[in-house]
Amino acid sequence: MFLDGLDELDQKIVQLLIKNARISYSELGEQVGISRVAVKMRVQALEKHGIIEEYTTIVNPQKISGAVSCYFEMEFLPEALAQATTLLFQNETVTQIYRVTGRDKLHVHAVASSQEEMEKLIQETIDRLPGVVSCSCNSILSRIKDIKGLRL
Repeated sequence: MFLDGLDELDQKIVQLLIKNARISYSELGEQVGISRVAVKMRVQALEKHGIIEEYTTIVNPQKISGAVSCYFEMEFLPEALAQATTLLFQNETVTQIYRVTGRDKLHVHAVASSQEEMEKLIQETIDRLPGVVSCSCNSILSRIKDIKGLRL
């Protein structure tokens, strides 16, 4: 099992919530074979333990007219990584930051409302980051597969 302490029933609940986070406790209970009250208690326990972090709406930027989605692969000097990460974290155009394998590397995803806004991010933030050893940028043309949540 991928997560310690997550039994088969909790796995079913999580899988159903990944498919539809708006499903009612009654419907969850019916599908996993327990009462509404019991399923509510299990969901609350999953939330309390941080297994379920949040419920959110996911917007597909490719469906918004003019939106531009890019990802950056960046490598930094070791002494500059923390400061660069902080600066990227503070930028509202940056949507995800991942520390990845390799020495002092980040994978950064950004979504801008226009090509101009993405260019502004690059010129005013990315190009000015301290200690950049290398940086590549790729525009996302289309989303072919995008799994939400954890596959158990």
